[in-house]
Amino acid sequence: MAFCKACGQEIGTATFCPKCGANQSSAVAPSAAPAANPTEGLAENVAGLLCYAVGFVTGIVFFLIDKRPFVKFHAAQSIVVFGGLFVIQIGLSFMAALIHGLIGFGLAGLLESVVGLVAFILWIMLMFKAYQHETFRVPIAADIADGLAKN
Repeated sequence: MAFCKACGQEIGTATFCPKCGANQSSAVAPSAAPAANPTEGLAENVAGLLCYAVGFVTGIVFFLIDKRPFVKFHAAQSIVVFGGLFVIQIGLSFMAALIHGLIGFGLAGLLESVVGLVAFILWIMLMFKAYQHETFRVPIAADIADGLAKN
């Protein structure tokens, strides 16, 4: 004869006690799982790609929440590269507003277009390289990103 593990009532072959309702299977109750990393389910290469998805904004997000070295480097590089290009574009717009002339607006507009094209090419290339699990180092920005990622 089998007896209930909780109250001692005779249960026979039942899986639940007829008196107290306790489960009689030998399965152990699951314990509370520790809090998971928000990016735990993402592969490193996908997280690296997403660091560049919305420029320095997603770089900041992944820099703060992901601690893996590959992802942290790409997040830091995204912040430095696209944050720097954003500041340059704002500076060129400000310069064009100060010059107030056809030549000034034309020159600043041309420079803004070149910076925008460079930013677009870097954006595509960096996302592609991160997805391929390669670390493409943008010449000046990579050294700054190394310093940020190590902290």
